[in-house]
Amino acid sequence: MGVWKMNKQWHYIASPAVCSIILCTNASVWAEEVNDKIQTHKINTNYSQQELISQVTSVSQFSDVQPTDWAFQALQSLVERYGCIAGYPNGTYRGNRALTRYEFAAGLNACLDRVNELIATATADMVSKQDLATLQRLQEDFASELATLRGRVDALEARTAELEANQFSTTTKLQGQVVGVVSDVVAGDNDTNSSTTFGARARVEFVTSFTGKDTLFTRIESNNINSPDLGTPEGNLFFAGDGTNNAFIGTLWYKFPLGEKTQVIAIAEGGAADDVTSTVNIFDGDGAFGALSTFGTRNPVYNQIGGAGLGVTHQFSNRVGVSLGYLAGSANDPSSGSGLFDGAYGALAQLTVKPSDRITLGLTYINSYNTPLATGSQNATFQTLNTDNSLDGSLDENFSSNAYGVQASIGISDKFVLGGWAGYTNSKVLTGADRGDVDIWNYAVTLGFPDLGKKGNLAGIILGVEPRVTNSTTSVVAEDPDTSYHIEAFYQYKLSDNITITPGIIWLTAPNHNNDNDDVVIGALRTTFSF
Repeated sequence: MGVWKMNKQWHYIASPAVCSIILCTNASVWAEEVNDKIQTHKINTNYSQQELISQVTSVSQFSDVQPTDWAFQALQSLVERYGCIAGYPNGTYRGNRALTRYEFAAGLNACLDRVNELIATATADMVSKQDLATLQRLQEDFASELATLRGRVDALEARTAELEANQFSTTTKLQGQVVGVVSDVVAGDNDTNSSTTFGARARVEFVTSFTGKDTLFTRIESNNINSPDLGTPEGNLFFAGDGTNNAFIGTLWYKFPLGEKTQVIAIAEGGAADDVTSTVNIFDGDGAFGALSTFGTRNPVYNQIGGAGLGVTHQFSNRVGVSLGYLAGSANDPSSGSGLFDGAYGALAQLTVKPSDRITLGLTYINSYNTPLATGSQNATFQTLNTDNSLDGSLDENFSSNAYGVQASIGISDKFVLGGWAGYTNSKVLTGADRGDVDIWNYAVTLGFPDLGKKGNLAGIILGVEPRVTNSTTSVVAEDPDTSYHIEAFYQYKLSDNITITPGIIWLTAPNHNNDNDDVVIGALRTTFSF
C-alpha cells in the first residue's frame, strides 16, 4: 500500500483497501441530508437514516461513475471487499465535490467501523495487516477531527430528536396568523356615520400532506373587523369579516396532482378565485399582506365565484396554463333554490400566459348566478340588494351574469412592477316584468415597489374605477350618474420574519359614483403577526 505524508495530511496512490478520501461520502451524505432535514423540517421529509445513506453493492449503481474514471478500481475494490461505500439517494456519488478534513475523518471512522464489523463476524481474512496498520496510523493522525466530528454528530442527533419530540405532526404543519386593524374615515363627509374602530382577524391553519404531493388545507378563523360605514360598498376593506367573534371553519380544501401537469382542488368550504387560479396581482395578499381594499386586492370580476366546488389547473408548459373552476355559495343547503347546482354559483375559465419570467397575463371568463361583485357602487352590486335597496339577505329578482377580465403584471425591474386590469360584467334580470340588462365596468393600474427601503417591504399605489353601471335597460337597476376614482396607497414594512406593519389610505373622489357626495379618505393601519 503506497502512502506518503505531506503538510501533516495523508495522501494515497492506488490504495484500494483504504481510499478513505472516497469513503467520506458516507458521512458527508448523512450530514448534508440530516442538516437539510433540520433546516427545512418540511412535511413528509421524515426520512430514516437508511433512506438518507444508500449503501451500494456494486460500483455500477452510481450513475456518475464510469470505468474510465481514475478512481474506478479503488471504488470497485472498496465496494466489493469492504462494503464501505454509500451514495446519495438519487443514485449519484459526486466524486468531484470538494472534501474537508472533517469529511475525511468521518469517512475514515465509517471504514473503521466496517473493518471492526468484518473482524467481529470472522471475516478478518479480508483485511490485511498492512491495511490495519495504515488505518491505525490514519486514526491517530485524525484523532482531533474525529473527536470534533463526533461532537457535531451528537449535536445534530440531539437537535433532530428535539424536533421529532416537539413536532406537531409527522404529516401536518400548524401555522397561524393574526391581523389587527385600526381604521376610520380621516377626511370627507361627516354623514358617513363612521367612528375609529379596532378589530382583529385570527386564523389557525393545518396544512397536511399524505403523499408529499397532495395538500389538505384546513383553516379555523374568527373575524370582528368592520369596514367604515360609507353607505356604499366602495372602499370596503378586504380583510373585513362578519363583525363577530365567532370561530368557524373558514376554508377547507384538498389539492392533489392528476398527472405531472394537472392539479385538482376539491373545496368543501370557503373557496375563492385565488384557490382555483392566479389573480395576477402582486398586491393580492388575501387581506394579510398587499392591498388594503377589496378593489385593490384583485379584479372585482373574481368576486363572482366563491363557496364549495371543484377546480382544475393544467400547465401546457411553464409559460401557458388553463384553470377551470365551479363554486357554489350555498352548496350545503338542501332547500329549493340552493344546493350545489340550484343556487348561487360561479363558473370560471382562465388562460394564464407568461411570455417571460417578468410578465404574466390572465384572460378570464366567469359565468355566475345571483353572485355579487362585492365592491363598487350600490347599483353595481345590486345582486345583494332588494328592489327597495334593503340588505336583508334575500332577493326579489334572480340575476345571471357573464364577466370578462384581463389582468397583467409586468416586472419592469426587480424594484418596480407595473400591473393592472379591466373587467366587464353583463348582468341580466331573469324574472318579473323588469327583465333587462346591466353593463358594469371597472379598471385599475397598479404600481408596485418591492423591497423598498428594506428586503421584504412592499409599497403600492392603485389608481382605478370601482365597478360602475354604465348602462341599464331594467328598472331594477339605475345607471351610475358619475365616476368615482379609487386612489389607494400603502407601505408594507417588515419588522421581522413574523411581524409586518402596513399603514395606508384609500381616497374615493365621488363615493357611490355620485358627485353629490363629498370626497372620502379612509385611513387604516394593519399589523400582521404570522407564526
